[in-house]
Amino acid sequence: MSTGSAPPARRPLPSGAVGRYLLGARPRTLPAAVVPVVVGGALAYVVSRGWLDAGTGPAPAMGWGRALGALVVALAVQIGTNYANDYADGVRGTDDRRVGPPRMVASGLASPAAVRRAALASFAVAGVAGTVLAALTTWWLVPVGAACMAAGWLYTGGPRPYGYLGLGELFVFVFFGLVATAGTTYVAVGRIPGATWVAATAVGLLATALLEANNLRDVAGDTRSGKRTLAVRLGAGRARWLYGASVGAALVAGALVAMWRPWALLVLAAAPLAVAPVRLVWSGAEGPGLLPVLAATGRLQLVAGALLAVGIVL
Repeated sequence: MSTGSAPPARRPLPSGAVGRYLLGARPRTLPAAVVPVVVGGALAYVVSRGWLDAGTGPAPAMGWGRALGALVVALAVQIGTNYANDYADGVRGTDDRRVGPPRMVASGLASPAAVRRAALASFAVAGVAGTVLAALTTWWLVPVGAACMAAGWLYTGGPRPYGYLGLGELFVFVFFGLVATAGTTYVAVGRIPGATWVAATAVGLLATALLEANNLRDVAGDTRSGKRTLAVRLGAGRARWLYGASVGAALVAGALVAMWRPWALLVLAAAPLAVAPVRLVWSGAEGPGLLPVLAATGRLQLVAGALLAVGIVL
């Protein structure tokens, strides 16, 4: 008789095409794309009202359409990255014994070629929207956008995927924190005030914590398959502390935006949402026991991002 707790039952696999591709898009990871645009848009709005960066000339008009375009780009890159990850890990066999939600290729829900096409189609949407934004602002956005898409594909794709080298957190921090937040502010008002980089640091750390939650859950499987994520390289013990430090540092960085916009301290109201996932991670839970952490981290990311944006605007 088993003395351990049984793993949670898996939900039935979706049978329809829409359900399959929705599963592959990984909705729980999409806050990583939405939050930087919301925060960057909030910063752009206060610049347009003359409440921030006022010493650099007349307040520019707020480009709401360009901010919406930035959201399209961010979501398309995130979804494309998720499909590319599903494809690459599926053909490598990395997902054959995973703990988390099933993946399309590994579960046989779609062929590798179909998932690869979905990834390329998502990146194409990002490319078209990004080109329009570049035409409206500056063509320097084209190489930046290309770098974002390349980072999405090469996370687990290509001959030497950087996600297998323990560099995933660094790239997530840069592209889903600094680049996405500052890029949104720039395309909306043509400026990047100093407060943007502090806010972008908070956003990037939240996105990093989301990836750490995923990688910590999959440490055992990734170790067996040779996927040496940062959690694998550090070991589960250090990876648990890294997760908690990322969450705490994100809230501190968000609070530091109060040096420019005092109501940014509202972000600290999200701190109670961090207690349960951090406690679960630090309790020593493993594998299936960590399944709730990813969803809880996504909620924390959304709430903290929304409170930070509201605090910036107030």
